[in-house]
Amino acid sequence: MANTNDTTDTKSQTAQSATPLGLPAPSDVPASSEPNNVIKLDHLGPMIVNSDGTISRIANWQNMSEIEKARSLRLLAKRNNARMESLRASQAP
Repeated sequence: MANTNDTTDTKSQTAQSATPLGLPAPSDVPASSEPNNVIKLDHLGPMIVNSDGTISRIANWQNMSEIEKARSLRLLAKRNNARMESLRASQAP
């Protein structure tokens, strides 16, 4: 016959392991050197803000070399900022 303490301990361990983990504290997150206005979806590459406000991506991102990717990110950050400012200015009353 099983001991009720063993059953209770097993249930509490299961409950503890099923509890989702929280997000790390802001101080535990490593600082990123990437600009905040560039959104990357890992293998899809950065998102591009078009002049009409739509968003697209670079189709051949996976085929680009690391230096091409770095250069593209730098240029996209500047262009995305300029386009976002232009879009905000056109919507302001």
